[in-house]
Amino acid sequence: MVHVILQEPVTNLGELGDEVNVKPGYARNYLLPQGMAVRATPENRKVFEERRAELERAANDKLTAARGRAAGLEGVAVTVFAKVGDEGRLFGSVGTGEIAAALVTLGHEVRKAEVRMPEGVIRLTGEYDIDIQLHSEVTTSIKVIVAAE
Repeated sequence: MVHVILQEPVTNLGELGDEVNVKPGYARNYLLPQGMAVRATPENRKVFEERRAELERAANDKLTAARGRAAGLEGVAVTVFAKVGDEGRLFGSVGTGEIAAALVTLGHEVRKAEVRMPEGVIRLTGEYDIDIQLHSEVTTSIKVIVAAE
């Protein structure tokens, strides 16, 4: 396990300033390169405490921006067209990439990684409620309509 200090809130891990133990690969490949955490050393603790106000302000700005984006997505319905076979079954599926691309064409700033589909990809035509997680504390829901081309 690697002991790190979080520089921003991380979903299912902790808040800004928390010292947590994570697996080495998670720290090495995700948290440290993304700037979300630093190794918990005495020098880094001192630097973190000096920069705490600045990091809290940046985290607040991200949260405010996410809330604004969520307000813009309120009540949005997006239609995704796909090739359909017998009984409304799709040839292939509709996943996070197609949903994010459809939202971008409507003028919403949404990344593929922000689209949450816990039940997996969509394989049938119909209406679905899909969650969009814009921040560790901000999640909104949109309606996705899958229709035949």
